[in-house]
Amino acid sequence: MSAAVQEMSARAPAAERLAAFARVTTDDVDEAAEEIGRIFCPHDLEPGEVRAAGFSARHNCADFDGFSINYVAYGGSVGIDPGCLDRFFLVQVPLAGSARIRAGVGELDVAPNRAASLLSPTIPTRMMWRDCAQAILLLDRRMVEQRAAALSGRATGTVEFDPVIDLEAPSGRTLQARLAGLMTLAERLGPSGRLSPVAMADWRELLLDHLLNRQRHGLSDAIETFSGQAERLPRALRAARDHLADNAGEPLDLAQLACAAGIGIRALQLGFRRHFGVSISQMLLGLRLAGLHARLAQAAPDTSITDIAFDLGFTHLGRMAGAYREKFGETPSATLRRRMS
Repeated sequence: MSAAVQEMSARAPAAERLAAFARVTTDDVDEAAEEIGRIFCPHDLEPGEVRAAGFSARHNCADFDGFSINYVAYGGSVGIDPGCLDRFFLVQVPLAGSARIRAGVGELDVAPNRAASLLSPTIPTRMMWRDCAQAILLLDRRMVEQRAAALSGRATGTVEFDPVIDLEAPSGRTLQARLAGLMTLAERLGPSGRLSPVAMADWRELLLDHLLNRQRHGLSDAIETFSGQAERLPRALRAARDHLADNAGEPLDLAQLACAAGIGIRALQLGFRRHFGVSISQMLLGLRLAGLHARLAQAAPDTSITDIAFDLGFTHLGRMAGAYREKFGETPSATLRRRMS
């Protein structure tokens, strides 16, 4: 077990996390439902057995760009019914107590260092927490779905995860350690501290990479196929894909690409269809769109979308904007405005 996870386990339940970021502290059920509902989403809250017997609620929240890290604790037994989360994904890692979660038609039990949950915005959810405290990572739905689209070569659409995170498996332990590290970082910064844009982007990339590449979801197979990991990729296609990525800003030259791969143009075209599920030109478009989205995600306020687009090899801005909207569900200018807000 990593030092970060040991630290998280050792500090709960004796000490709460993110204490300087307190948003809600109450023993009133209705107040807890209203105030926590404003931060997450509206939900029904019902203490088990005798109403309000032993009930307490605590919610501490450190906000970042596109995600937040939270400490949420309920004293006693409490039922939580948010329905569909709609706007965000939630990773819930238990620190103390236990919970039973129904996600869609399935149920899972979570407990510290054994199992955590990953809730998707389109899957109805109900939960029963028992003297439970959890570290909760909230991720903006649009951010996750747009990254999944870029990784899979698909248009932006619904992403639904397997809700079970095995904390005894290497991937689960790594995720738990990263959330522990993010909590510790937030505590060191304090409410008035700020992450640099570079550090913010690094954390965002780390979290998105882990969830979309190491947790099973509906686009996992498409991502593996698009990245060439679904089967052992022939050397010629690896060389062609790498050449295409390295020269995505240049006009497509099939003869040059075939030369770099060491095979004929027709074999190259068939190979892309078979192994990647897309044509060469479709992959190039996807690479350019992903590059544009990544650049806009970290752009300065005075950034010219036109300059970035030309730099990435787009020559027709109207077609670029249409393809971008189809893939990411918004215009490039909307992405830029949202990142600057």
